[in-house]
Amino acid sequence: MTGASLTTGTVPARARELAARLAALFARDAGIAKRLNEAQHRLQHANDRLWSGLAPDAFGLIYDAAAPAGQSQIATLAEGAPGRRPACQAALLEALQDAHWQVHHGFCQYQSACEERRQLAFEVGELSQQLTEALTRVGFSTDDARNADVHQLAAGTWRTTGHRGSGR
Repeated sequence: MTGASLTTGTVPARARELAARLAALFARDAGIAKRLNEAQHRLQHANDRLWSGLAPDAFGLIYDAAAPAGQSQIATLAEGAPGRRPACQAALLEALQDAHWQVHHGFCQYQSACEERRQLAFEVGELSQQLTEALTRVGFSTDDARNADVHQLAAGTWRTTGHRGSGR
């Protein structure tokens, strides 16, 4: 069957069903990857609010006004905070608390997406093995079964690259 287009009747129903499930999992994985990327950006943004140009001892400004603050949003608030303006101290503490919760939420979202992706990888592995077995049982080579395009296979239009039965 080298290069021949298979018909829906040629691709076993079980293989089409497994391929369709795998295609759906791949789409789900793309969504998880997007969520991971968004969570990473939220973490970077919150971190930048805290430390972009902020001197390590800038928090000393709250107490003794001795340290340079730097250029971050927090540092700008710290410049006005030392003992002279209680409103600036409150704004500084509020900004720190807000950044803390942004980091916390970003981390939780990232961790949740990582766990979901880990579970998804296990499911993909299991279904991939089942698909390979289903195809090799009807005579396709192991290489063809492993390299099959799940979208084409689910539609019953998969093109093989080798010969049936020429597996390893």
